[in-house]
Amino acid sequence: MTLFSLLKTPRTLWERACPRLDQRGLSEVPSRLNRGQARSHSGYVVCSLALAVSLAGCAGLPDQRLANEALKRGDTALAAQNYQQLANLGYSEAQVGLADLQVDSRDPAQIKKAEATYRAAASVSPRAQARLGRLLVAKPGASEAEHHEAEALLKKASANGEGNTLIPLAMLYLQYPHSFPNVNAQQQISQWRAQGKPEAGLAQVLLYRTQGTYDQHLDDVEKICKAALNTTDICYVELATVYQKRGQPEQQAELIKQMQAGHSRGVVSAQRVDSVARVLGDASLGKTDEKTAQSLLEGIAPGYPASWVSLAQLLYDFPELGDVDAMMKYLDNGRAADQPRAELLLGKLYFEGKMVPADAKVAEEHFKKAVGREVAADYYLGQIYRRGYLGKVYPQKALDHLLTAARNGQNSADFAIAQLFSQGKGTRPDPVNAYVFSQLAKAQNTPQANELAQTIEAQLPPDRLAEAQRLLKQEQAIRSAVSPDTLELHALQEEDGEESL
Repeated sequence: MTLFSLLKTPRTLWERACPRLDQRGLSEVPSRLNRGQARSHSGYVVCSLALAVSLAGCAGLPDQRLANEALKRGDTALAAQNYQQLANLGYSEAQVGLADLQVDSRDPAQIKKAEATYRAAASVSPRAQARLGRLLVAKPGASEAEHHEAEALLKKASANGEGNTLIPLAMLYLQYPHSFPNVNAQQQISQWRAQGKPEAGLAQVLLYRTQGTYDQHLDDVEKICKAALNTTDICYVELATVYQKRGQPEQQAELIKQMQAGHSRGVVSAQRVDSVARVLGDASLGKTDEKTAQSLLEGIAPGYPASWVSLAQLLYDFPELGDVDAMMKYLDNGRAADQPRAELLLGKLYFEGKMVPADAKVAEEHFKKAVGREVAADYYLGQIYRRGYLGKVYPQKALDHLLTAARNGQNSADFAIAQLFSQGKGTRPDPVNAYVFSQLAKAQNTPQANELAQTIEAQLPPDRLAEAQRLLKQEQAIRSAVSPDTLELHALQEEDGEESL
């Protein structure tokens, strides 16, 4: 379609040719056009200007609806392309969408860019205010001033009608009580619930998860999520979890039927279906229903690439559901869609020699592709280097990767670091550091971790023990600033099929 022919197009065809600009009218004309100019030009001229600048037909125009839909399908490249073009033109919501993608990359450099992008839009966009507030809540090593900035942003966004603000506020109060000594998280949540605020119930669920009392409050979780199910589809995940923990397959089957009906109507996202399927395949939550999980995932994977990896994980956990060829096909589909979990799982297969011959070099290559996006990738790389799987031990590389994994919530990494320092394999033994990480590894509550901690503590003389305890407190302080509880925050704040902080 040429520019000349477009200008002659009847309106009905125009709407089909340039649906995004026409439907939104002039409410989001790029900021470099002033409002007087915007009002004096029709939608035809605005689209024509955009076309003239881009030297392309309508197929080349950035489209936020297209970007949103691509994101829901897992096509982050197409979403990023459209968001970037719209962001360059001054669209605040596109700036937010672009920053969301930068956050989802889990690349520290990209997350730093996302903070700047959110800040650029925060003066005019309540959504950007909420996103920036959530990013500051989850930011490792955030200062007390940033904690208070996050609180102010979230409260302001809430006052401007933006949702998804109470849960990060609750997490802020839970994670950083020293920054808010006059706020009691449970009392604040109870007050929100008494006021009838929609997010208050989910904030309560988050508190149960964070404090480790979820299993003691299954009845309340069920009550909260049944009431919120029609407006907050993450409650499908919570209810599936409750029914699996209780061993209530009939209630779970009815819930899944309801979820599938909602998905077919477009009110339940594919991402949510994927999450429920993963609950069904999680043996730690109770009796699994892996066949139903497989059926759910097969139904959504063609349009939601992350589910190819979930299918591969299901076959990894339940080999009777398929063979190695099926698993490799799933993983190839996931890798083609740039899913880091696919690289992680493929690395695990070669690391463990499960379903394929063990090959540490191939495993290393796949884990490296997932580093920065999957915490466990650092853990497995650390184990490869610690155990000498590549022909010799690389102690410093092992420590670097294992420490990164441990500080990002991989508890098993602490035990591996304690072994590295206590065994002295490839390096000199360091009893003080061995003590620090063996004490941290006790959080696993395994016989091996507890035994190692006791052995190392018994070998330390009093003066070295005092030094080790001081270092332990320092490491615990670092961990408090990078709490794995932010994962719960991430999970409970997804909206409109988008994963957001």
